[in-house]
Amino acid sequence: MSLKSKSNTITILIHLLIWIVFGLLLFFYQPLTWNVEFPYQFWVKQAITFFLLVAAYYFNNRVLVPRFLLHDRTAMYLITVVAVVIVFLMLNQWADKALHMHEHMDAIFHKEHRPPKQKGRGGWDIFGTIIIALVLGIGTSITAIQKWQADIRLRAALEQDKISSELSFLKAQINPHFFFNTLNNIYALTHVDAETSRKALHQLSRMMRYVLYDTQHGTALLSQEIAFIKDYISLMELRLTDKVTVTFTPPEQPNDVTVAPMLFLPFVENAFKHGISATEASTILIAVNQHDDLLELRVENGIYKDHNPNIGENKGIGLTNTIRRLDLLYAGKYKLDINEDTAANTYTVHLTLTLS
Repeated sequence: MSLKSKSNTITILIHLLIWIVFGLLLFFYQPLTWNVEFPYQFWVKQAITFFLLVAAYYFNNRVLVPRFLLHDRTAMYLITVVAVVIVFLMLNQWADKALHMHEHMDAIFHKEHRPPKQKGRGGWDIFGTIIIALVLGIGTSITAIQKWQADIRLRAALEQDKISSELSFLKAQINPHFFFNTLNNIYALTHVDAETSRKALHQLSRMMRYVLYDTQHGTALLSQEIAFIKDYISLMELRLTDKVTVTFTPPEQPNDVTVAPMLFLPFVENAFKHGISATEASTILIAVNQHDDLLELRVENGIYKDHNPNIGENKGIGLTNTIRRLDLLYAGKYKLDINEDTAANTYTVHLTLTLS
């Protein structure tokens, strides 16, 4: 049985249970408490009342609330509800007259020496008004709560779809030239260092497998993320000169928790894109630290005007997308500090995640 079918079955059972309980009260409360024999007209009248209440309940839930109240047409909803109450009371009164209920009930009261049942002024059925108002009020509340829960589920589903779409978009942001250039570098290495080229090919295939398959479930192990970053750095170093120094420090004793996949890549990719000079010595520092339920990423690189006049104003699509993912996946549980220090000629990214 599907989840939707199971939910529908539970809803039907709840409705049946509620109406059974309500019907038992309506039919048997007076006979059990009064301990007298009621005429058959009493049972017919209670059946009519029960039917009218059920009809009013579902008419309100399925028609009035969705069509008026949930579309901000409150005045029209109140008018129609008042009309439903009036129709219910009129039909109830008609049933009383048709079945001669007043005569039968007065006879019971007289026989049992009980005071006769009193109505409100002008013959207004106070009990009927209270019970129909209660049924409509309960129905409106249930429908409003169900709509609210459905909206929450819909927003959650849309948000999940958006996260999945953004992850797919993020995958597409990995520069295709990176793979192309890496393959060219590996091809060149095959003529010089076959062992290194085989290792590089293995790293590249491992990265592609992670991107295409291992991130499909929306989460990844921290060890996988760290291995992915290591492979990325290693392959990037194939085309770097001796003037570039890259230092990567993983956690000393990592706890293999689950994280959002490819969350660190845009920050690392940004360092290689903007933190390397064609003429000057360049340094890139990347560190991942873990303290209990806190996970930290720190990336530091130089600022080179020949690459990017203002890194802070040009984060790139990948970084913007990652910040959006952080807002969706770790709302209130992350802190991101991006600091461009022109005096020290450094650009620093410090990301802290709370994984509890």
